[in-house]
Amino acid sequence: MFQYIVRVRDKVYVWGSNDIEVALASPLVLVINNDAFGDTIEIATEAPQGAPVILGTLQPGQCWTLVLTGLRGVTATCATDTTLACGILSQT
Repeated sequence: MFQYIVRVRDKVYVWGSNDIEVALASPLVLVINNDAFGDTIEIATEAPQGAPVILGTLQPGQCWTLVLTGLRGVTATCATDTTLACGILSQT
């Protein structure tokens, strides 16, 4: 497992980049945990072709897991300021 922290203000990439033109083929899983003392975030995914897909929101203290296969990025948007603890897991 690879773990890291992301500070979110406005829109940031939690994983990936808008400059990547290929989708991930490896079966990886991203775990996102919004800080208990942070603010609400909106989570979205991006594929190489197509518009971003808004998945929903995470309230402070909430956690969510998503599979990264077929994606080039995952973004988080926060109107104020929050911190995310993230982990990437391999399914193999």
